[in-house]
Amino acid sequence: MEITLVEGDITAQAVDAVVNAANSSLLGGGGVDGAIHRRGGPAILAECRALRASRYGRGLPTGQAVATTAGDLPARWVIHTVGPVWSATEDRSTLLRDCYANSLRVADELGASTVAFPLISAGIYGWPVDDAVRQALSVLRRATPATVSEARLVLFGADTHAAACEISAV
Repeated sequence: MEITLVEGDITAQAVDAVVNAANSSLLGGGGVDGAIHRRGGPAILAECRALRASRYGRGLPTGQAVATTAGDLPARWVIHTVGPVWSATEDRSTLLRDCYANSLRVADELGASTVAFPLISAGIYGWPVDDAVRQALSVLRRATPATVSEARLVLFGADTHAAACEISAV
Protein backbone atom coordinates (compact mmCIF):
# COMPACT_ATOMS: atom_id res chain seq x y z
CA MET A 1 0.00 0.00 0.00
CA GLU A 2 1.31 3.42 -0.95
CA ILE A 3 1.18 6.07 1.78
CA THR A 4 1.08 9.70 0.70
CA LEU A 5 1.14 12.83 2.84
CA VAL A 6 -0.74 15.79 1.41
CA GLU A 7 -1.54 19.23 2.73
CA GLY A 8 -5.14 20.12 2.12
CA ASP A 9 -8.81 19.85 2.80
CA ILE A 10 -10.03 16.30 3.42
CA THR A 11 -13.47 17.19 2.06
CA ALA A 12 -11.92 17.88 -1.37
CA GLN A 13 -10.16 14.51 -1.73
CA ALA A 14 -11.30 12.48 -4.74
CA VAL A 15 -10.93 9.00 -3.22
CA ASP A 16 -13.11 5.96 -2.67
CA ALA A 17 -13.40 6.58 1.08
CA VAL A 18 -12.81 9.55 3.35
CA VAL A 19 -12.23 8.86 7.04
CA ASN A 20 -14.09 11.14 9.41
CA ALA A 21 -12.64 11.97 12.81
CA ALA A 22 -16.13 11.75 14.27
CA ASN A 23 -17.49 12.19 17.74
CA SER A 24 -19.30 9.26 19.27
CA SER A 25 -22.76 10.70 18.53
CA LEU A 26 -22.10 10.40 14.76
CA LEU A 27 -24.30 13.47 14.37
CA GLY A 28 -21.68 16.01 13.33
CA GLY A 29 -19.60 18.41 15.34
CA GLY A 30 -16.62 20.69 14.87
CA GLY A 31 -13.34 20.32 13.01
CA VAL A 32 -13.07 17.52 10.45
CA ASP A 33 -16.42 16.06 11.54
CA GLY A 34 -18.30 19.31 11.01
CA ALA A 35 -16.58 19.98 7.68
CA ILE A 36 -17.46 16.50 6.34
CA HIS A 37 -21.10 16.81 7.42
CA ARG A 38 -21.43 20.34 5.96
CA ARG A 39 -19.83 19.53 2.61
CA GLY A 40 -21.30 16.03 2.34
CA GLY A 41 -24.83 17.24 2.95
CA PRO A 42 -27.89 15.72 4.64
CA ALA A 43 -27.46 12.17 3.27
CA ILE A 44 -24.54 11.53 5.65
CA LEU A 45 -26.48 12.75 8.67
CA ALA A 46 -29.51 10.66 7.66
CA GLU A 47 -27.41 7.47 7.56
CA CYS A 48 -25.70 8.38 10.83
CA ARG A 49 -29.10 8.85 12.48
CA ALA A 50 -30.14 5.42 11.19
CA LEU A 51 -26.98 3.89 12.67
CA ARG A 52 -27.73 5.55 16.02
CA ALA A 53 -31.28 4.19 15.91
CA SER A 54 -30.09 0.66 15.18
CA ARG A 55 -26.57 -0.56 16.04
CA TYR A 56 -25.09 2.41 17.91
CA GLY A 57 -27.76 3.66 20.30
CA ARG A 58 -25.11 4.72 22.78
CA GLY A 59 -22.83 6.09 20.08
CA LEU A 60 -19.86 4.69 18.21
CA PRO A 61 -17.20 3.43 20.65
CA THR A 62 -13.74 5.00 20.56
CA GLY A 63 -11.44 3.20 18.13
CA GLN A 64 -14.24 1.57 16.14
CA ALA A 65 -15.25 2.47 12.57
CA VAL A 66 -18.44 2.39 10.50
CA ALA A 67 -19.26 3.53 6.96
CA THR A 68 -21.98 5.68 5.43
CA THR A 69 -22.55 7.29 2.09
CA ALA A 70 -20.31 10.24 1.24
CA GLY A 71 -23.27 12.33 0.09
CA ASP A 72 -21.99 15.29 -1.92
CA LEU A 73 -18.29 14.64 -1.23
CA PRO A 74 -16.04 13.54 -4.12
CA ALA A 75 -15.85 10.07 -2.54
CA ARG A 76 -18.11 7.02 -2.40
CA TRP A 77 -18.08 6.49 1.35
CA VAL A 78 -17.31 8.17 4.65
CA ILE A 79 -15.76 5.92 7.27
CA HIS A 80 -16.51 7.38 10.70
CA THR A 81 -14.12 6.64 13.55
CA VAL A 82 -13.96 8.10 17.04
CA GLY A 83 -10.49 9.02 18.20
CA PRO A 84 -9.47 9.18 21.83
CA VAL A 85 -9.05 12.44 23.70
CA TRP A 86 -5.36 13.04 24.57
CA SER A 87 -4.37 12.34 28.16
CA ALA A 88 -1.01 13.14 29.71
CA THR A 89 -1.70 10.60 32.49
CA GLU A 90 -3.17 7.66 30.55
CA ASP A 91 -1.74 5.98 27.45
CA ARG A 92 -4.56 5.90 24.91
CA SER A 93 -2.34 5.31 21.87
CA THR A 94 -3.77 1.82 21.29
CA LEU A 95 -7.21 3.37 20.78
CA LEU A 96 -5.74 5.88 18.33
CA ARG A 97 -4.03 3.14 16.34
CA ASP A 98 -7.30 1.16 16.40
CA CYS A 99 -8.99 4.07 14.57
CA TYR A 100 -6.61 3.65 11.61
CA ALA A 101 -6.65 -0.16 11.65
CA ASN A 102 -10.44 -0.43 11.91
CA SER A 103 -10.96 2.23 9.25
CA LEU A 104 -8.70 0.27 6.89
CA ARG A 105 -10.64 -2.90 7.70
CA VAL A 106 -13.93 -1.19 6.85
CA ALA A 107 -12.39 0.23 3.65
CA ASP A 108 -11.35 -3.29 2.66
CA GLU A 109 -14.85 -4.62 3.38
CA LEU A 110 -16.25 -1.89 1.10
CA GLY A 111 -13.74 -2.71 -1.66
CA ALA A 112 -12.17 0.76 -1.52
CA SER A 113 -8.80 1.18 -3.19
CA THR A 114 -8.05 4.77 -2.10
CA VAL A 115 -8.63 6.14 1.40
CA ALA A 116 -8.01 9.64 2.77
CA PHE A 117 -7.35 9.96 6.50
CA PRO A 118 -7.28 13.09 8.62
CA LEU A 119 -4.81 13.27 11.48
CA ILE A 120 -7.21 11.68 13.97
CA SER A 121 -7.42 13.20 17.47
CA ALA A 122 -4.86 15.94 16.67
CA GLY A 123 -7.42 18.76 16.59
CA ILE A 124 -9.97 19.45 19.28
CA TYR A 125 -9.09 16.18 21.06
CA GLY A 126 -5.64 17.62 21.82
CA TRP A 127 -3.32 14.83 20.65
CA PRO A 128 0.20 16.22 20.03
CA VAL A 129 0.73 16.43 16.26
CA ASP A 130 4.13 14.71 16.23
CA ASP A 131 2.86 11.69 18.13
CA ALA A 132 -0.40 11.59 16.16
CA VAL A 133 1.66 11.34 12.96
CA ARG A 134 3.84 8.58 14.46
CA GLN A 135 0.78 6.60 15.57
CA ALA A 136 -0.87 6.93 12.15
CA LEU A 137 2.25 5.92 10.24
CA SER A 138 2.95 2.98 12.56
CA VAL A 139 -0.39 1.44 11.55
CA LEU A 140 -0.37 2.44 7.89
CA ARG A 141 3.17 1.18 7.29
CA ARG A 142 2.42 -2.26 8.77
CA ALA A 143 -0.98 -2.69 7.17
CA THR A 144 -1.54 -5.21 4.40
CA PRO A 145 -5.08 -4.50 3.24
CA ALA A 146 -6.63 -6.61 0.51
CA THR A 147 -8.12 -3.82 -1.60
CA VAL A 148 -6.65 -0.51 -0.38
CA SER A 149 -3.72 0.47 -2.59
CA GLU A 150 -3.32 4.09 -1.40
CA ALA A 151 -3.70 5.59 2.06
CA ARG A 152 -3.55 9.36 1.94
CA LEU A 153 -2.85 11.25 5.17
CA VAL A 154 -4.44 14.65 4.60
CA LEU A 155 -2.85 17.28 6.82
CA PHE A 156 -4.47 20.61 7.53
CA GLY A 157 -2.00 23.49 7.33
CA ALA A 158 1.57 23.93 6.18
CA ASP A 159 3.08 23.48 9.66
CA THR A 160 1.30 20.16 10.25
CA HIS A 161 2.27 18.95 6.78
CA ALA A 162 5.93 19.93 7.30
CA ALA A 163 6.02 18.18 10.69
CA ALA A 164 4.49 15.01 9.18
CA CYS A 165 6.96 15.00 6.29
CA GLU A 166 9.87 15.35 8.70
CA ILE A 167 8.59 12.49 10.89
CA SER A 168 7.82 10.23 7.93
CA ALA A 169 11.39 10.61 6.65
CA VAL A 170 12.77 9.06 9.86
